[in-house]
Amino acid sequence: MNSTAPIADIDLRRASVCQLLHWLAVGRVQPQALADTYQAAIERINPELNAYVDLRPGLLQEQARTATHRRRDGVLGRLDGIPIALKDNFDMAGWPTRAGLPGREEPVQEDSHVVARLRASGAVLVGKTNMDEAALGAATDNPHSGPTHNPYRHDYSAGGSSGGAAAAVAAGLAAAAVGSDSLGSIRIPASYCGVYALKPTHGEISTRGMLPAARRLDAVGLLARSANDLTVLLQVLAGYDADDARSRRRRVAFSPPDWEPGNLRAGLLPDLAAVGVEADVIEVFEAALARLPRELGERRTVDFSDWNFARTRRAGLLLMEAEMLGTFAPDLADTSRPVSPRLRQMLEYAARKSAADYAMADRVLDAATLKMRRLFAQIDVLVLPTTPQGAFPLDGPAPDSVADLTSFASLAGCPAVSIPMGALPGGRPIGMQFVGARGSDLRLLELAAVCASTLDMEPIYPAIA
Repeated sequence: MNSTAPIADIDLRRASVCQLLHWLAVGRVQPQALADTYQAAIERINPELNAYVDLRPGLLQEQARTATHRRRDGVLGRLDGIPIALKDNFDMAGWPTRAGLPGREEPVQEDSHVVARLRASGAVLVGKTNMDEAALGAATDNPHSGPTHNPYRHDYSAGGSSGGAAAAVAAGLAAAAVGSDSLGSIRIPASYCGVYALKPTHGEISTRGMLPAARRLDAVGLLARSANDLTVLLQVLAGYDADDARSRRRRVAFSPPDWEPGNLRAGLLPDLAAVGVEADVIEVFEAALARLPRELGERRTVDFSDWNFARTRRAGLLLMEAEMLGTFAPDLADTSRPVSPRLRQMLEYAARKSAADYAMADRVLDAATLKMRRLFAQIDVLVLPTTPQGAFPLDGPAPDSVADLTSFASLAGCPAVSIPMGALPGGRPIGMQFVGARGSDLRLLELAAVCASTLDMEPIYPAIA
């Protein structure tokens, strides 16, 4: 490409964060022009896709102008000028935090930790993205704001609960996005939408100012169009926050990205069909493994016979439902702007359970921690599909098993990365998941980048030209 030729809008929308930062640094594009490109695409595509639910074009342009001035003056942040989307369960001063609910219209007064970090880095915050009602779902089929469509197959789910954020990244309506992940809410939509995702070690990124689902499970999740972009975002957002009770002050040090592929021990489940993975997903997964003979080092079959994926996922869901009873009590009581019957039914289920039931579900987290310790004494990384199935039609129910393969990392507090590994019949993307011990985030991201480079199975970005 001619180093002085104008960059086409479509190339700006498909570029990674790292590529955009390079173009901005050498003056190939200015923040204001980049924001204009994304804004024009949003105006054209979002009415059908429904990735964003709250947009302020004037504020977007103001941020872009400020970023342009900073580049002129030479005082820059790590993400200066990069358009980033935000799931609508994070506080952003002057905006309501609706969390997919009908009655939360009051603007909040303070930024969440994540938003404050993004602002300090110079990121241009594009808008708030659609999500499942109260983040309790895996389809982003919201009864109040409507469904987000899968960018690669209209009328199919983008996954949830961070479906709007994943769809925005895949469709070239944001360079990257920040969402939340409690049982898989960032990795499931990444798998369905063909993008990259990181759920960090629990407590690595502060959740202060993020509306909680279950505080012992909640993690800030990251979405981008490359694994290297996730590393940049993690470095910007990670760090100790004294105002977050679960923020980590290096209780588990970050392991350096120094794995040697020849010495890597990769764990694989012995029978994916037995844990509910659909045949077409297994076929894509096995084809991807066959293309990574050296990257995954020594392969070992790991014993998960003592781990019931469906039962433990259900225990995690009960923890979420029980905590949400308190978090969303005002919303449940608001008869003028009622929540959906589905959400009410799920939370009332938790209300009927006993304290003993909650305690038994809570013990699953300890069991997951012990399982994690034993597992990563034998292997360095667990490799499995991100989801048991691909995107499903919006006019049908979400499969119960959507979060079965993502919930283990959440319950154990482990980091997990999802990368595109191929496509299912009809062109639906599907993801491969890497799970590591606590603190192995950088190692996982390095491995994910190496494997992604070898596989070269990303769908075409942007999904919608």
